[in-house]
Amino acid sequence: MQTASHLHSFLYFSTRRNTIKPEGCMNMQISNSNVPIRKFCYTGRPQTCKFLVSVPPTRLFAFPNTDDGHPSLPVLDEDKNTNHAPNSEAETLLSKWSPPRYLWRGLSVLIMAGQVIIRTLKGKFHWRNTLQQLERVGPRSVGVCLLTSAFVGMAFTIQFVREFTRLGLNRSIGGVLALAFSRELSPVITSIVVAGRIGSAFAAELGTMQVSEQTDTLRVLGANPVDYLVTPRVIASCIALPFLTLMCFTVGMASSALLADGVYGISINIILDSAHRALKPWDIISAMLKSQVFGAIISIVSCAWGVTTLGGAKGVGESTTSAVVISLVGIFIADFALSYCFFQGTGDSLKSCI
Repeated sequence: MQTASHLHSFLYFSTRRNTIKPEGCMNMQISNSNVPIRKFCYTGRPQTCKFLVSVPPTRLFAFPNTDDGHPSLPVLDEDKNTNHAPNSEAETLLSKWSPPRYLWRGLSVLIMAGQVIIRTLKGKFHWRNTLQQLERVGPRSVGVCLLTSAFVGMAFTIQFVREFTRLGLNRSIGGVLALAFSRELSPVITSIVVAGRIGSAFAAELGTMQVSEQTDTLRVLGANPVDYLVTPRVIASCIALPFLTLMCFTVGMASSALLADGVYGISINIILDSAHRALKPWDIISAMLKSQVFGAIISIVSCAWGVTTLGGAKGVGESTTSAVVISLVGIFIADFALSYCFFQGTGDSLKSCI
């Protein structure tokens, strides 16, 4: 459809009957019209006449006429009100609105968690990639986890020994250290170290793959990115963290007993006997359950932040930082919720240590 802004000084009208002579001039008055017409001349072309009139500015639209094959020109007056501003403004606001980034990223975490659970139950994940990620999360993270746990254990031993020795409760030091390490320190410290080391790596890798469109390549090749990239990392984290927690608990207690014996003169046998009396099987089981939940939080959040990365290299860096921060916040919140569920009421674990 073509639009003309103004009508020119001549119009062409066609008629089916050849009642006009080939050439000549004649006077004519158009009914129901205020436009003065003095004279019109018709040319030698049959069925066509040329009007020399002055027409006010109008807007024209050309449509095909199926009757005679010539385009007809319906006139649209400019005075006609076709303004739909309120509706157009509402449509513009709705079309430009988009949910905040943190909102759809949070929803992506929940969606990805559901996909991982369903895929794991169906057995649709890459076994070889799972073993590679398990080696990466477990054996390659042992050194930094054990080193961190040893120094944290010695720092807590200094504080406990100073206060308990003054109260004459030397036989309770081992029990307090064992409960603190098994219930809180070992799973939380291990998860923090893994979040900083493994979670950042997960987010950076998947973010780079997303920015460079490698995940789209996997889809083109017929592979599901969740099966190949996300699920192996989640399974590896959930399996490796409980064992890392047990090793950190053992190293932390050993470093505490050595420091208490070498610096403060409290025998290692007293520390270990007190720990043996205070600990219960549920304390070790709760630590492993906590670490498994923490591993799932770290891996799912890091992978979700990675696959939703935007903005090139800068976006990869921002996603990596955000993934670690959100993982740490999630670990602390989950630790409070699990501790509240696991350890309710008054405890009697230290009665046998006094």
